[in-house]
Amino acid sequence: MLKQLYIRNYALIEELTIDLSNGLTILTGETGAGKSIILGALGLVLGKRADTSSLKNNKEKCIVEAKFTIGRYNLKEFFSNHDLDFEEDTILRREILPSGKSRAFVNDTPVTLPVINELKSFLIDIHSQNQTLQLSDTNYQFYILDSLSKNHENVKEYRSELNQFKSLTAELEEIERHQREVHQQYDYNLHLYNELDEAQLEIGEQEELESKLEKLNNVEDIKRSLSEAIYLSIDDEAGLQNALYTLEQNVSKIAPFAKEYEELSNRISSLKIEFDDIVNELENENENVEYDPIQLERLNDRLQLIFHLQKKHYVATIEELLEVYQTLSEKVQSVEKSEAIVTAKKLEIEVSRKKINRISAIISKNRNSVLSSFQSELENILYNLGMQHTQFQIDLSGSDEFLSNGKDKLDFLVSTNKGANFGDLKKVASGGELSRIMLSIKHILSKNTFLPTIIFDEIDTGVSGEISNKIAAIMQEMSSNMQVLAITHLPQIAAKGTHHFKVFKEDNQSVTLTRIKELSSDERIVEIAEMLSGKNVSESAITHAKQLLN
Repeated sequence: MLKQLYIRNYALIEELTIDLSNGLTILTGETGAGKSIILGALGLVLGKRADTSSLKNNKEKCIVEAKFTIGRYNLKEFFSNHDLDFEEDTILRREILPSGKSRAFVNDTPVTLPVINELKSFLIDIHSQNQTLQLSDTNYQFYILDSLSKNHENVKEYRSELNQFKSLTAELEEIERHQREVHQQYDYNLHLYNELDEAQLEIGEQEELESKLEKLNNVEDIKRSLSEAIYLSIDDEAGLQNALYTLEQNVSKIAPFAKEYEELSNRISSLKIEFDDIVNELENENENVEYDPIQLERLNDRLQLIFHLQKKHYVATIEELLEVYQTLSEKVQSVEKSEAIVTAKKLEIEVSRKKINRISAIISKNRNSVLSSFQSELENILYNLGMQHTQFQIDLSGSDEFLSNGKDKLDFLVSTNKGANFGDLKKVASGGELSRIMLSIKHILSKNTFLPTIIFDEIDTGVSGEISNKIAAIMQEMSSNMQVLAITHLPQIAAKGTHHFKVFKEDNQSVTLTRIKELSSDERIVEIAEMLSGKNVSESAITHAKQLLN
């Protein structure tokens, strides 16, 4: 419920605070007194667009705060999803700065206007003759039936599954589109893949091939150099091997005389052993070096194949060729596995379709279960509100399509005069009739669902006499389950209120201000008497006012 409204520097309001309670609260006042200004301020804090024209003093900021008690509204998840602090007494604040900038807060946390607007739908419902056009909106008509049939969770589940279904369908379309493209290139990709597969490339292979070719292409130089090296090593007269042997013998003779000589002898022995090993390696390499034209041709062919593949795929290394090979493998396999992928995705879609059909069947059954009783109750209430000949024709029919809230199509038609044809609400019913229809629907909803605070803004316009008493009785009955605020010019409705506020203008030092005050019992008598007879209150008006209040 709306617990308190604070307004500062807005239109004709300098500063005022309104404390509100449960039950039916009445707001009255002369035309132009400022009732619409208070509603405007409330709309501002609930996310309405604003500019500096709404500032009373354009050098100071405008502030509107609304305190709501929300313990019964099941809003903890909403607050958590938007990273807001949940408080049972939650304060919404809106500030309009002289620069024109606007700021919004929920419990002192800055929020965007879309968040405020989303939260507003849970907190308050401002109902005026302008809002009655909502009755012709099919989505709102479904909302009525789903509220009465406790269908909202089913509809929520349906929409979630429908989104999943649409997502899966889009994925299937993308897979099929991609596969059409891939199929067109499949033969070429398969050829490229097989070509690389047959090549059996290995990392490091190219470097090894180039090294072997370098060796084979220079066999003569290598053979000559190795032969000369062997000759220099083992020649009987000038060979290094004999020289090292002689050196080793000479130094070994003096090794026992000093440690230094022993170390030199050991080092020369090690050098001779290493050199003997080198000579063996030179002789082995010399024996293995031979010109092999067949191997040379084979190595050249292999290297040319690698160069050809690299040029064909615009790469420079075997590693890059192997990456191309992997990519081609995936493309080829995606085509070869395409049927299985499409079949699996279609199976997912079919499972989702069956789930949607099952949920939509439950939704439709629940709606049909309340259709007849809702129509009868609505016609009965309107009968008492002076619309004796009003009849509704509310029909549900199945659809093959998945619609936004189920698979039902809804015809919500009305006839307000005896023998008249049925037609769309906004075309058949007058503004006053639409207001009474909306009031009747809100009344029915209030008995079956938990509605937020509702404000009736002069929906009684054009109504008088006994009908106004019936409207007042409906508002009073609704207020037993929820907070109801009614702005009215009818004394019959004003007299039904639990609380009564009067909005009035006051001149203060050549400035006109809008004020509001809660009326005492005696002040209510005078106010209602004035509503009955004007400013010159008669004794009969006072008596009548007391009768209405009692």
